[in-house]
Amino acid sequence: MSIADRPLAAVILAAGRGKRMDDQRPKVLNKIGDKALIEWVVASAVELGAEPIVVVVGHGHEQVRSVLNGTGVQFALQAEQLGTAHAVEQTRPWLDRFSGDVVVLSGDVPGISAATLRRLCRRHWETKAVATMLTGVVDDPTGYGRVVKDEHGHLLKVVEEKDATDEERAIKEVNAGIYLFQADALFQALPLVRNQNKQNEYYLPDVLYILGEQKHIVTVQTAENHKEILGVNTREELRRIHAELLSQN
Repeated sequence: MSIADRPLAAVILAAGRGKRMDDQRPKVLNKIGDKALIEWVVASAVELGAEPIVVVVGHGHEQVRSVLNGTGVQFALQAEQLGTAHAVEQTRPWLDRFSGDVVVLSGDVPGISAATLRRLCRRHWETKAVATMLTGVVDDPTGYGRVVKDEHGHLLKVVEEKDATDEERAIKEVNAGIYLFQADALFQALPLVRNQNKQNEYYLPDVLYILGEQKHIVTVQTAENHKEILGVNTREELRRIHAELLSQN
């Protein structure tokens, strides 16, 4: 049960290999201190009170399962990596009948705190939203999906960098890859996602657009500390986030 006595489940995306890490092991098993990246994220989900916690595994899934053995998490296998929406779809057997909200986390974003996730939940519930996305404003948005808003600050869309125009690439508010959805709305919308983009992948942010088109309330919460949302994609990013996290603990 969640912090507000409302059912809250968590999905943690951890299927990727992380080609830019120049490593054969799953990216989420790189360590900060004595814990793998995925363990930091699981710890935040546990502190938040999420139950169940479903980890989507893929590349090197046996290794990820071994590291998380005994934590009480469930596993969903994404045998073929076809995008983040496709990854969440693999959790349907566990969550399709779940009555509550589902927070979606990235297994390579170890800095995300339970406090920030609580603020995300609070905004979601206070606005009676069907979906709420966490964003951050960063100095260098390279590699992140850009958050496009209208003149009133309402979310229009999220554009992945490879699909963005030059004007959109200049936007510094980025998608943190962390979302909160009403479970029933999420699983009704997932089959409507299409892969008409340069990566031919099924993007989870497209669910926000679909729900908006259906006249549901979709909101945005901006992280107070943008460093919490930084993901690990390179060795340099791992070193930087390693230093940042260990200085706080």
